[in-house]
Amino acid sequence: MSTLVANSLFQQLTSTFRELEMSNEPSTLKAIRQEAFDRFEREGFPTVKDEDWKYTNIKNLVNKTYLLNEDVDLADIDFSKADIPNLDAHRIVLINGQYVMAFSSLEDEIGVMVKSIEDAAQEDGFKKHFAQYADKTDNVLVALNTALYTSGIYLYVGKNKVVSKPIHIIHIATGSAAFFSQTRNLFVVEANAEVELIESFITLNNTAENLHNKVTEIVLEENAKVQHYYLQLAADSGSYINHTEIYQQQHSLYNNYNCTFPGVSFVRNNINVRLDAENVESHLYGINLLKDSQFADNHTIVDHLKPHCESYEWYKNIPQDSSTAVFNGKIFVREDAQKTNAFQQNNNMLIGDKSTVYTKPQLEIFADDVKCSHGCTMGQFDDEALFYLRARGIGEESARILLVHAFAFDVTSRFSNEAVRKYVEGLVAEGLEKK
Repeated sequence: MSTLVANSLFQQLTSTFRELEMSNEPSTLKAIRQEAFDRFEREGFPTVKDEDWKYTNIKNLVNKTYLLNEDVDLADIDFSKADIPNLDAHRIVLINGQYVMAFSSLEDEIGVMVKSIEDAAQEDGFKKHFAQYADKTDNVLVALNTALYTSGIYLYVGKNKVVSKPIHIIHIATGSAAFFSQTRNLFVVEANAEVELIESFITLNNTAENLHNKVTEIVLEENAKVQHYYLQLAADSGSYINHTEIYQQQHSLYNNYNCTFPGVSFVRNNINVRLDAENVESHLYGINLLKDSQFADNHTIVDHLKPHCESYEWYKNIPQDSSTAVFNGKIFVREDAQKTNAFQQNNNMLIGDKSTVYTKPQLEIFADDVKCSHGCTMGQFDDEALFYLRARGIGEESARILLVHAFAFDVTSRFSNEAVRKYVEGLVAEGLEKK
């Protein structure tokens, strides 16, 4: 059923929530939704007056007419835009956030469960972990998602299970009228389990303007390992607000590789990692290659709560034309987190006189026996290096690609999946080609 926003998005969301109150969900889940909605109703959408949204104005996004819960015709759905050459992977397909089992394949991988988020309410992992981490943050849009999510998946990897090959999660946006979707995911990886997740975001041809408020909670139990890729490939009709909350237990490892490429008009990524046990490790890497008037904002939090943990974060932004990149990375080292090793770096290469970067690396240390560092660099494209390469017979376009690849190498060389690494390097080359 499609619901048209009559007056304002805020008013329609309020009306839609009243309809959800009549659902047959468990009473505990209804209580979670009610608490979240009360918070959203009290605080409203964030504005540029909020410090974390200082450079990210969503006023134009939330003052438009959208459809909610739009019906989608599954005939002739083509998700080849998400294909990654030489990648052998299981597949999960979500269309406007809705899990489509007919397009998905896990090939009877024993020890792995995938359900739509609506069907997962009785699962033990769902009852234990849902809304226990992301909803404790300052992001009011998480509360909106918790109150009104209508789509998404519950992914469970059982104890000691090493998934045989990557799981490729394809997010497809499609619709003939402007729509707003809220996707909620919960990934639970039990003790000693290992999984590689690759999430691709694409837009089908002739898709109307679309706005996505997506929240993903990821739980890594003791000695679990997760490699996690975000590949943002959506078209300029799309706007995405993503919140990813990671909760790690002892001896676990979480690596995130976050990439945005020319196309999507607006992206806001919140990636929060909570290291809540000893001997936990987490790495965050990012490549943002922007073009035209794109806007990409990456906010990260790495919260060291216990001793003997390590985090490593490196983001690189390459805005072209009149595009804008924002980076705000926060590292917290709590009083009990002695023997912490934390590193954060943000490097920026601006191509063009109208490109813009706002960067704010932050480090707050409340312990006294730690090793921590952070920093950022800002620079224009190196015309002297370009001249050097062209003087040796290399064409201008090829020289530009070589220089940007060299700039991005510190990050791309850390990609654990070779097929994804080569794919990303190819997308960088495409994004630098002259119009």
